[in-house]
Amino acid sequence: MGLYERYLALRIRRHEAEPPDHVALVITERDLLERGAYDTLTDFFEWAVEYATRITVYVSVLDAAAVPALQRELETIDAPRPVAVRGPEDRARADAPIRIGIGLGGKHEFTSAVRTLAERVDAGDLDPDEIDDEHVEDHLVFPSEPDLVIKTGAERLSDFMIWQSVYSELYFTDVNWRDFRKRDFLRAVREYCNRSRRFGR
Repeated sequence: MGLYERYLALRIRRHEAEPPDHVALVITERDLLERGAYDTLTDFFEWAVEYATRITVYVSVLDAAAVPALQRELETIDAPRPVAVRGPEDRARADAPIRIGIGLGGKHEFTSAVRTLAERVDAGDLDPDEIDDEHVEDHLVFPSEPDLVIKTGAERLSDFMIWQSVYSELYFTDVNWRDFRKRDFLRAVREYCNRSRRFGR
């Protein structure tokens, strides 16, 4: 770790605020086509587990035909903790410490959860008046809310976790994924610590 990275890490350690327990990252299909992209992702996992117990990565996809290849590659990625990978058609919860979604947009995920609830109502297993936020969250593929969401390269979230990220701290960086380094990650964590979270209040 370089001198500047050590400085940033020290600032975070000495900060009054706690670092994020759940870190999320938004990248694109194109980012993963760059040379060294998967090595950077592996490094990101190592950086993030120094602070967070949960990590979520969302890969936005323009070409649906690329999903199977991306899924195969990401299911075998070297990571410091167990990984769960979910594609656009998956409805099973991702409960591993590291979760990766490929082209699983927030609108699609929310619609799928509502559809499952409707099926339970239709089957007589659930009263419509009983449905609340927790019922919806119980049927999401990625149920937990990120504390910090990092987006590289552009200021948009690409339909990412629209339900879960409503109170997340968003950090946008102009740095593209191919150039993303530990110092960029530590800047995001430091910025998170500097913010006063309001949770919609």
